[in-house]
Amino acid sequence: MTSPAGPPPTGGGSERQRLKLLAVTACPTGIAHTYMAAEKLTQAAASRGIDMKVETQGSIGAENVLDDNDVSTADGVIIAADKDVDLSRFVGKRVLTVGVAEGIRHPEQLIERVRSAPVHTAGATPAASASGGGKERSVAYKALMNGVSYMIPFVVVGGLLIAISLSLGGHTDPSGGLVIPKDSFWMDINNIGVIGFTLMVPILSGYIAYAIGDRPALVPGMIGGWIANTGDLYDSKAGAGFIGAIVTGFLAGYLVLWIKKVKVPKFVQPIMPIIVIPIVATTALGLFFIYVIGKPISWVFEHLTDWLSGMTGTSAILLGAILGLMIAFDMGGPVNKTAFLFGTGLIATGNQTVMGMCAAAIPVMPLGQGLATLIRKRLYTEQERETGLAALFMGCFGISEGAIPFAAARPAQVIPANMLGGAVAGAIAGVAGVEDAVPHGGPIVAVLGAVSGVPMFFVAVLIGTAVTALTTVTLVDVSERRRNSAAPVPGLSVAEPLEPALVGVGVGAAAGGAAGAVAAQRVVASSSVPATEAAPTGTRNIGGADDKADAGAGGAAGAGADTDTGAGTKAAGTPAAETDGDVLSGYLTERTVKVALDARDKEAAIREMAELLARTGKVSDLDELVATALRREEQGTTGLGEEIAIPHAKTDAVTAPVVGFARSAEGVEWGSLDGTKARLVFMISVPEAAAGDEHLRILALLSRRLTDPGFRERLIAAPDEGAVLEVLSEVR
Repeated sequence: MTSPAGPPPTGGGSERQRLKLLAVTACPTGIAHTYMAAEKLTQAAASRGIDMKVETQGSIGAENVLDDNDVSTADGVIIAADKDVDLSRFVGKRVLTVGVAEGIRHPEQLIERVRSAPVHTAGATPAASASGGGKERSVAYKALMNGVSYMIPFVVVGGLLIAISLSLGGHTDPSGGLVIPKDSFWMDINNIGVIGFTLMVPILSGYIAYAIGDRPALVPGMIGGWIANTGDLYDSKAGAGFIGAIVTGFLAGYLVLWIKKVKVPKFVQPIMPIIVIPIVATTALGLFFIYVIGKPISWVFEHLTDWLSGMTGTSAILLGAILGLMIAFDMGGPVNKTAFLFGTGLIATGNQTVMGMCAAAIPVMPLGQGLATLIRKRLYTEQERETGLAALFMGCFGISEGAIPFAAARPAQVIPANMLGGAVAGAIAGVAGVEDAVPHGGPIVAVLGAVSGVPMFFVAVLIGTAVTALTTVTLVDVSERRRNSAAPVPGLSVAEPLEPALVGVGVGAAAGGAAGAVAAQRVVASSSVPATEAAPTGTRNIGGADDKADAGAGGAAGAGADTDTGAGTKAAGTPAAETDGDVLSGYLTERTVKVALDARDKEAAIREMAELLARTGKVSDLDELVATALRREEQGTTGLGEEIAIPHAKTDAVTAPVVGFARSAEGVEWGSLDGTKARLVFMISVPEAAAGDEHLRILALLSRRLTDPGFRERLIAAPDEGAVLEVLSEVR
């Protein structure tokens, strides 16, 4: 919350005459836009005789950090960011919050507007600027991606540990499914995995709430998610699962926002965010779920069971399809549990065909979603693809929760696809008379001998998986095309995630996870999904996880890029070959420079740039390099504005990091933030296994240098490749 203020607080004393402003810039990936916004704001302030210090929160960490003295003497603070920035240190200062694109496009306007911005108060959440810019996704979407990116590690760790314990320490038992001896080592491994699964739902709920209501919403969100997942608290045999967690996450977040707006005495304000808000929101949300939402869930569970009991004499195909639909709908929620417990209960009566239908449908969701990430990689972030591999493994062991991250990130596309695949698998198992003697599903029960009709069981699973995967990629592709056509000049999202991040997520994730594991998870989730960038991620994207490249073949030149003055001091006319090793740490050479780009559209330009990189001999698969770069463009434009584009790809289609540069006389339409066509095009590619942050640092240096109009003019005017290299040697 913000409040109006009188004259701007200066805090610097009468000896200071010049206006002093601060700024924080951050994009979800923390590369190009972060530094371009910083440079634009600095230049605009200098031209007006205003002192300005800008903190950049990039992928290589916060730089030029604002200290207490900076804040105490500042007249205002500009936040140009598309991700969360901690504002608690700016209490009492005028704070203007906008998207990072506004810092690039309208720095002069921001400097004028911050002088009359509202004063930030303790525990407040500043309202977004009406012209924030740079935000492609809604607050609700980014909150969902935030929760998904934090949940993914819990799903993966819990699911894989349970799968390992079942495969190595379990055996079939007609009375108890797949049983692990209670006092065995593998039971301990299983219990650890169960804890991960138990925590994943509260984590999802908590971090959705956190993204909406900040830290005061974290506790009510997590406790609300735990309540949603614990059916015993509201007399239900099954909890509400991840769907319930999404509901509680949004309820907690917006409830906290509402409570924050309540005016309280000044002496109460300091304890509002740490005591009053969490207690009030947690209590209200918990009771609301138990007494209001929980009752319908219990009612659904009971009546679905009665309804299924009346269908046991109907067609096996119809019953199998219905059970498959239910199994696939909420993966652990009341609808799923109703079908599963219905099949389990009939085993004792000697009817094992119903459990056979359920067993065939149970693995279809994780297997189908995992397969989808393999057959249409361009639709998924790196984090999502990694999660997809884990989902494939979990699916083999009948752990349907492996598909939850995908369903939570894209419910409108993934849940219908899951249900269709589950229905197909259940119907095929029903018509084939497949039987399962234990209350468990997936290929593992067939391998361990609990299934009769094994060939048809696998046919049902495989067909259901294929249907799920194909339907998913079709729906996701259609959704992305509609979104792209509705936003021809996309900004950066958060994935993400998050790109979806998960997707994102990122990847990584990757995308884009609690406290300790989350830092790494955010890099993955946010960087893959433009904000999405998630996670980014979505789940977010110039950089991030997909740009986290090692200096690789650039060798030892890496660490010295900032201090190496050789490139900058070479006299005019020095042969380009002599400067090759100094330009961008040796990643860009005369072989990867082209002064006249022939292409007239983005796709053709990316192919031409890929062919340029191939001159180095470091490109092993030209088509895959092009495809990866185009997939990146679908997540969000790499057109930075100012007639600049930096397409990039992280792929094993290259064997070492490589950078190319080309000029276009007419310019190529790239969907840039400022609407300009790209005349200066850099293309960067690194292998999947690359590590380290040298590549990120060079991107940051390049982005900063490109904000200088004189530098850009020299690049455009350079007559040949050697002259271009001379200009680029200034990047240091």
